[in-house]
Amino acid sequence: MEKILAINAGSSTLKWQLFEMPAERVIAKGMIDRLGLPNSVFTVKFGTEKFKEVQDIKTHKLAATLLLTRLKELGIVEHLEEITGVGHRVVGGGEAFKDSTVINAVGLDEINRLAEYAPLHNPTQAYYIKIFTELLPDAPEVAVFDTSFYSTLPKENYLYSIPTEYYEKYGARKYGAHGTSHRYVSQRAAEILEVPLTEQKMITLHLGSGASITAVENGEAVDTSMGFTPLAGITMGTRSGDIDPSLVAFLADKLAISMPEMINILNKKSGLLGLSELSPDMRDLEETAATRPQSALALKIFVNRVVKYVGSYVALMNGIDTLVFTAGSGENGSELRADICQQLACFGVELDATKNKVRGKEQIISTPTSKVKVLVVPTNEELMIVRDVMRLK
Repeated sequence: MEKILAINAGSSTLKWQLFEMPAERVIAKGMIDRLGLPNSVFTVKFGTEKFKEVQDIKTHKLAATLLLTRLKELGIVEHLEEITGVGHRVVGGGEAFKDSTVINAVGLDEINRLAEYAPLHNPTQAYYIKIFTELLPDAPEVAVFDTSFYSTLPKENYLYSIPTEYYEKYGARKYGAHGTSHRYVSQRAAEILEVPLTEQKMITLHLGSGASITAVENGEAVDTSMGFTPLAGITMGTRSGDIDPSLVAFLADKLAISMPEMINILNKKSGLLGLSELSPDMRDLEETAATRPQSALALKIFVNRVVKYVGSYVALMNGIDTLVFTAGSGENGSELRADICQQLACFGVELDATKNKVRGKEQIISTPTSKVKVLVVPTNEELMIVRDVMRLK
């Protein structure tokens, strides 16, 4: 038995899970919220127990130290040496990391170098790798990259139609995101169906606050909706998704703001929030759709963009065998799934209305006669992370 720690770090949050491997049992999990702000919140769940404390946690190093200290104090581990590996979610691996990797000093420098492709994530995630290396010197640190699942994309799907030298000099290309989630749910869906992933044409829909769609053919990702950054693709909670670059410049001029300010609007004030002028949350829009035309329109546009991407990927792969819903809205939104599948009926998608009522559980929700198998598969990025640690350490 081994204990492996999965770390999913953001700028102001630290999410974690401790697994017993190879049993894949979650021993404990928790998070630190409001990191760097007054009254940071530290929570832990282990067995039937829950622990919560509020204090000022001002630095990432203090957060990591507090996590390991509480694991001992709460009796979750007797000695820190019981933790035999740490896996870290890292957003941007660029073209340097085509698989999850045990990180040494050279690898850490490379993750920091790639920060220009993921400036909000890579520096923080690299720093946590450094901290945990110091705190747990005998445990290998494994970086699991959101982008590595897309290392199999063919050039015609990841290159933009701009001068080739921009790709060669600056790495200007599609990198994608949510790759760890798409990798997990595609593999799990194949297990549920008892059909090898290498024999399927599958489209996975990660529909959360951030949303992306990936085409998986014969076990490999062939295209994905997010691009150079997670801003591209379908309409999201606060992100615009695909937009004409000339419109971006036009609006920046009209609003008399800088390009970074305009990009901030596209990332944080657009999407469902911008369209509805109410909320980025799908549930709020569904509750008000009958009385607020803007809410109804925002939902309609979201479904429209999903259907367009799915249709293009069906054409790209010359067919589809399996459609998988995951993430917050994908796992829990029965109405959303029904609306999407209704517009995909032309491909032979038939939804079972009763099975589609499922929320947050694995289930096949298509009818037995449906030409396309449709599933709900809750994502589990942390499990994918610890599996990679066990594979590589």
